[in-house]
Amino acid sequence: MTVRQSRRRVLLVVAATLATPIAPMMTAPAHALIVFDPSNYSQNVLTAARSLQQITNQITSLQNQAQMLINQTRNLASLPLSSLQQLQQSVQRTQQLLDEAQNIAFDVQQVDKAFQQQYSSVSLSASDQQLVMDARSRWQNTVGGLQDAMRVQAGVVANIDTGRAQMSALVGASQSAIGALQATQAGNQLLALQGQQLADLTALVAANGRAQALTDAERAAAADQGREQRRRFLAPGSGYQAGSVQMFNR
Repeated sequence: MTVRQSRRRVLLVVAATLATPIAPMMTAPAHALIVFDPSNYSQNVLTAARSLQQITNQITSLQNQAQMLINQTRNLASLPLSSLQQLQQSVQRTQQLLDEAQNIAFDVQQVDKAFQQQYSSVSLSASDQQLVMDARSRWQNTVGGLQDAMRVQAGVVANIDTGRAQMSALVGASQSAIGALQATQAGNQLLALQGQQLADLTALVAANGRAQALTDAERAAAADQGREQRRRFLAPGSGYQAGSVQMFNR
């Protein structure tokens, strides 16, 4: 082996020695390494779950608010049924019958005036013809009062069918009410119907009481007039002569 060959061999050995620690470092680049951190992964999963729960709570809150608005809308919804006009018409019909009372109206001043003129004590200076006319006038008042009472009775009976239909409709509306306002309005209209029926009952009692009062007043005035007519009949110079009467042949 020559000197040149020996030097070349030494250089190759040195180069091989220097290259040995570098080779492992060049086998895998730094950016290609994959690192898994279990703790960080668990924290990320927990954060995502909490975010999902918050979103779910927000959705539930929005649903509750929407339902609350729907309920408020229902509570503010007005009842589509109104029986006010029918009730007013029934009351007006009964009032009209009372206003059509014959001779002596339902008025305090007229009642006082009529009783002062026709039902007070019989005047001693009144003629027999005047007494007869006064008696006939009182009789007409009594008959008129009885007729008025029967007309009011007929009107009240006619209102029963109307009231029954209204009551059925209002009860149905109350049961199917979608909110508090509708239920309250249905209840108020039922109370109004009850008030109308009480008004009819009051009118009926008043008409019957008027008829009975006129009957009693006529009877009292007739008794007073009868006493006056008897006094005139038995008065001296009236042409009546008392005498004995024989009723059976003996």
